[in-house]
Amino acid sequence: MTPDVFRPTDGSPTMGPVANDDRKTPATERPTEQPADRPVDQSVDRSADRPVEPLAQYVQHLNQRVRAFDRRHPLLWDLHFTGFWVTAALIDYAGGGWRNVTHNPDTPGVLLLSLSLGLSVPLLWRRTHPAAVLLAMAPFAFVNAWTGTALQAALLQLVAVYHIALRLPLRNLWWATALVLAPVAVSTARHGEEGSWSQQIGSQLTSLVVVALIGITVRTRQNHTEALEDRARRLEIERDQQAQLATAAERARIAREMHDIIGHNLSVITGLADGGKYAATRSPERAAQALDAIGTTSRQALGELRRLLDVLRDDETAHRPAELTPQPTLTDLEQLIDGVRAAGLPVHSTVEGRADLPAGRQLTVYRVIQEALTNTLKHAGPNTTAEITLVHGGRGSVTATITDTGTITGTTGKETPADGRGLPGMRERTALYGGTLKAGPRPHPEQGWRVHLHLPEETPQ
Repeated sequence: MTPDVFRPTDGSPTMGPVANDDRKTPATERPTEQPADRPVDQSVDRSADRPVEPLAQYVQHLNQRVRAFDRRHPLLWDLHFTGFWVTAALIDYAGGGWRNVTHNPDTPGVLLLSLSLGLSVPLLWRRTHPAAVLLAMAPFAFVNAWTGTALQAALLQLVAVYHIALRLPLRNLWWATALVLAPVAVSTARHGEEGSWSQQIGSQLTSLVVVALIGITVRTRQNHTEALEDRARRLEIERDQQAQLATAAERARIAREMHDIIGHNLSVITGLADGGKYAATRSPERAAQALDAIGTTSRQALGELRRLLDVLRDDETAHRPAELTPQPTLTDLEQLIDGVRAAGLPVHSTVEGRADLPAGRQLTVYRVIQEALTNTLKHAGPNTTAEITLVHGGRGSVTATITDTGTITGTTGKETPADGRGLPGMRERTALYGGTLKAGPRPHPEQGWRVHLHLPEETPQ
């Protein structure tokens, strides 16, 4: 059977980047820890920590409520806005105020009424179709200029220009400006006095520029606010995804540790119990030794399991200082081997080189050896022996080979462990340090199982 070979992938990410220009939280938004004896930088902006003024908070809250109401009922606000200007135009017509600026006081009343309504009623659609509103008002503006009526309602075209600058591509401002200035030029040519060209066209052009700039400013602010809200949503989604990934990784780590602790110790206890049962009638002393070993192994397993589960507690006792017991290292390997030998599996170990590994690599090697011996205890059958060869290289490299002489037992065999966590756990640990793991039957004619672990040299930081 071809050995099961595992090699880590070359830096494949666990999650794709968020598709926006702000993929990472800026450094100013990430919390940093400062030593207690280090003075706080007084130049840091603390504006985010300042309390909001009550008046500003009230105005902001009121503005949000008005905007929310407008989003729910846009037609209601449009009717109020349009009704206000239609009423103003009709008051100007009915009250005769238009006569103060007109060039033609004899304009018929029907024409005055038509012009007043034609220049104000289209405002009802200014937010949804601003370009169409301006085009609809243009004929009335030309008639107003040609006849010399000069109704002030013609200035309502600036409202349409504002919404064009706010909602449409900015290139539309060119033809909108020309369309608004054309009636002014007609009025100046027909009814203007000498020297009024620059005054009338200049004042109208200034008004157009101011209105367009206001629309562009509001539009820019809205776009900026939308971008900030979108960025906040993306950061929130990314934060939730990172939390989910961290939770999944922690669950996998805890499951891997529990498998190593419970699986190994229970296998040892099972072997000791079986041996003690057979020795009970022939050698009571050996049976008593087996019971002592079972008690020692079970207490050790309970202690390791308790320390592991302490990190999952969320009650009041979780705030007490944790017991500072380190994870197993290669110095604990002899104790592991002695426990396996006591369970009935003869183990021979060979160590070459000087052990000089970081704690994380030592834990990886320890767990792989532990898992390999545990599988031998569970699956290898009687009269099995195991051999461990540990070779230390330079700069943190290490090679571990664990072989046994057992035969495959059970219906599933060792190729398919019952719990499905043994080999995946060893692979995950190996991948953390860029190593390789081979696990499979020994080549014919040899029998048994072979696990080969290699961790390469540490990469300089």
